[in-house]
Amino acid sequence: MAVASSDTAIRTGRITRTFLYLVLLLFALFYLLPFGVMVVNSVKPLSEITGGNMMALPKVWTFEPWREAWATAQIGVEPTGLRPYFWNSIKMVVPAVAISTILGALNGYVLTKWRFKYDTMTFGFMLFACFIPFQIVLIPMARVLGLTGMAGSTPGLVFVHVIFGLGFTTLYFKNYYQVFPTELIRAAQIDGAGFFRIFQRILLPSSGPIIVVSVIWQFTNIWNDFLFGASFADLDSQPMTVALNNLVNSSHGVKQYNVHFAGAILAALPTLLVYIVAGRYFVRGLMAGSVKG
Repeated sequence: MAVASSDTAIRTGRITRTFLYLVLLLFALFYLLPFGVMVVNSVKPLSEITGGNMMALPKVWTFEPWREAWATAQIGVEPTGLRPYFWNSIKMVVPAVAISTILGALNGYVLTKWRFKYDTMTFGFMLFACFIPFQIVLIPMARVLGLTGMAGSTPGLVFVHVIFGLGFTTLYFKNYYQVFPTELIRAAQIDGAGFFRIFQRILLPSSGPIIVVSVIWQFTNIWNDFLFGASFADLDSQPMTVALNNLVNSSHGVKQYNVHFAGAILAALPTLLVYIVAGRYFVRGLMAGSVKG
């Protein structure tokens, strides 16, 4: 009887897991369906989209829409391709992610291991900044960029994204360093190590998981941002998201849906690659700072 009950439990468990996997697969297919439609229609001639079924596979495969989306052909005085704006986004994202991550790590270090008056209040204000709607600060930020001479430039966009990402990176590193043994910091201080030496030799080498979290979070938010790029950039510094909007609206009455789909995939490709390569480390890094003891 015990053996029969055990076999029944095993079969029930297998059936349950199979059912759950099928449900998850169904949700995954439903979620990925729009992306699949974009990919399929990005390799179709425009005639097959406007006069056929968007869900059908291409009768004629072509990568011309991808070339047109990436090209730098001129219409009037404005480039229509995404290539120059891709490099604008790279020049904006890389320094913004690096600076906000380093400053967040220093803030988390100070707020957990170097107690000072009003430290809790300081962190509270930084945390509150994470929930301020971006639209509220557009005019004050434009004024600041104008006074500093960074309006309409890539350094100005870097500055804006560093400021708005600092609250999140500080939160991540503070939670991570909260469980780091303070005794190691005290021992290093007794041995004569200073502020930056402790940070460089003790905390930073053990911060790999949370650095990955910060980099993925900041990279995704900055790369996908449209509001700040549209508000604070000029033609020479516009990021890829703004260029994608211009590409869609520069068809002069002819909607080139295949080119638009290809451009949207090109704009989303960097963040997709980041999550495919390092997505699993994102969850691990978040969990690493949530375990006490």
